[in-house]
Amino acid sequence: MEDRKKPVLISIIVPVYNVFGYLARCVDSIRRQTYRNLEIILVDDGSTDRSGALAEKLAMGDRRIRVFHKENGGSSSARNLGISKARGEYIGFIDSDDYIEPAMYQRLLEAALSENLLMAQISRDEIEEKLTDYQIDILHAKKWAVSVRELLLHRGDCSFCTKLVHASLLKEERFPEGELNEDFYLLVKLLPRIPLVAVLPQQEYHVFYRYGSNTRTRDQEQFPQVFTDIVRNADRVYAIVEKEYPALLPEAVRFGLFQRLDYMLHIPISQMNEDNEFYCQVKAYLRSHRRQALGSPYLTRKNKAYLLLLGTAPKLARRVHRKIKGKGR
Repeated sequence: MEDRKKPVLISIIVPVYNVFGYLARCVDSIRRQTYRNLEIILVDDGSTDRSGALAEKLAMGDRRIRVFHKENGGSSSARNLGISKARGEYIGFIDSDDYIEPAMYQRLLEAALSENLLMAQISRDEIEEKLTDYQIDILHAKKWAVSVRELLLHRGDCSFCTKLVHASLLKEERFPEGELNEDFYLLVKLLPRIPLVAVLPQQEYHVFYRYGSNTRTRDQEQFPQVFTDIVRNADRVYAIVEKEYPALLPEAVRFGLFQRLDYMLHIPISQMNEDNEFYCQVKAYLRSHRRQALGSPYLTRKNKAYLLLLGTAPKLARRVHRKIKGKGR
């Protein structure tokens, strides 16, 4: 490892949108990092509550904090602005309702520098808003490998929030704006340039799932955008795999089927009608890919049964699913 006269600067980018009740906890967890040479970039994405003002107040208490305000454009837009303002050699991302352990960036940077790596990843756990204890979701990843294949099989962590990324990787690439599930798409694009990724076992990133966020809602008739975006991203990823990793096309087909399965199991039954163009496209895809679904070695029997039924009798499939789960929409 090369000698460094100055400590490495890490830029930590936090998109901020209507998180007044959670922002201080998030920022405090960054300020308490044992690695001190940080810049904390808070990007107020057009908040309509007091989050923007709170960000400015927090900046007054720590000169490492820089605040930028912009019109609402979504998390990717806020992240991209943060990237353009970042001065660090490495960049990290944190969602403003999550929080981290004090040694997280110290561990990540040491792992990256010790092996001259462009990316290092920590493990995470998850907590529901309604719970008081953590819901543990340990990611059992290989120590020095994050592969496209693992991601296509839903066995890896695609979130950039658990990663420390060399700034050179983001000079030309950006998060796709106006969509959710953006991390997966960007990571698949970057992986050809990343020979190895250090994956650390410590669970030091805490994901906080709250109602009203991108994937959680109490309204059974509300259908979060993320479920349509995961289908669109699956098709984009298939195009990348077809070009860069043709040997992984069977896994990419499985990924596209599985993402559509997730969509079909979450869309409210009231929205499963012929006037819903996107729904009809998903249903048609399942019908035209029956053979691939049945022949995939990467789908379980249960997956295959649901995919076949959802392609032919989707509402019946949802009723079966409701009985199995013991609850309905």
